[in-house]
Amino acid sequence: MHQVFGDKRAIAVFVLPALILFTLVGFVPILQSTYYSLLDWDGIQPAKFAGIDAYKDLFITDNYGLGFNRSILNTLLLAVLSVFLQLPIALALALILAKGVKGEKVYRTLYFLPVLVSSAVTGVMFLKIYNPNYGVLNRVLENIGLTAWTHDWLADSKTSLLSVLIPVVWQYIGYHMLLLYAAIKGIPDDLYEAAKLDGASETRTAFSITIPLIKPMMKVCVIFAVIGSLKFFDMVYIMMGGNPTPETSVPSTLMYTSIFTRNMYGYGSAMAVFMVLECLVFYLALQKLIRTHDEKESGV
Repeated sequence: MHQVFGDKRAIAVFVLPALILFTLVGFVPILQSTYYSLLDWDGIQPAKFAGIDAYKDLFITDNYGLGFNRSILNTLLLAVLSVFLQLPIALALALILAKGVKGEKVYRTLYFLPVLVSSAVTGVMFLKIYNPNYGVLNRVLENIGLTAWTHDWLADSKTSLLSVLIPVVWQYIGYHMLLLYAAIKGIPDDLYEAAKLDGASETRTAFSITIPLIKPMMKVCVIFAVIGSLKFFDMVYIMMGGNPTPETSVPSTLMYTSIFTRNMYGYGSAMAVFMVLECLVFYLALQKLIRTHDEKESGV
């Protein structure tokens, strides 16, 4: 067995099928989309070469009035909320549960449960919560004397975007919590016992031992949160009834509308190519900006 896994040729044989599948499923569609983005094509009639006209219209002229630049800002706002609201809550929950509280397994399951529920179900649930006539949110505001605050949360352009983003942040708190919880559980107990003998408080232990040792997992969570925000689609599409407003549109919903509603395959492909490049740039930037102690030591 050792000889097999020590042979580079044997390793190549095992890896090759997965590499071929990954190339066919991942890289070939990207190359096709890049080619389509240079065409003026409705998917039926003969295509005409248009060069980078679609990219110019997306970022400069906006002849179709889709507001692509605004949609990019919407995903960036979700990324900010995910990093600075979702992850701190997930970290706090992971730290509390990892201490061995009573009913730890029950709480862990309950916090992770929203991740197992489909986005369609979550979207419908929050539609009921936001309903202006019988929604829970408006009823709670009325009961605490804030009747003036009640309104149609999804129809109001001032609150529609935040109303759509909150369910996404809520749904994936448990996902990041479980990743961080697993990382904390992997820390040797000897370190905590030594800190306790030195008289360190639980807060000091958390900031001096736990958090520094789980930085690699925190980095993974940040990358997952940001990249997931840039690809955000299902929740806004469901909650806005398949017709997102300019205030709630994101690149993926505009891409879907362009290709499947307006039959602008070249235009929608240009959006797809931008999303791929955007995710790649953010991934490389986060890898460079967030460096763990081991990466700094190895010079990576």
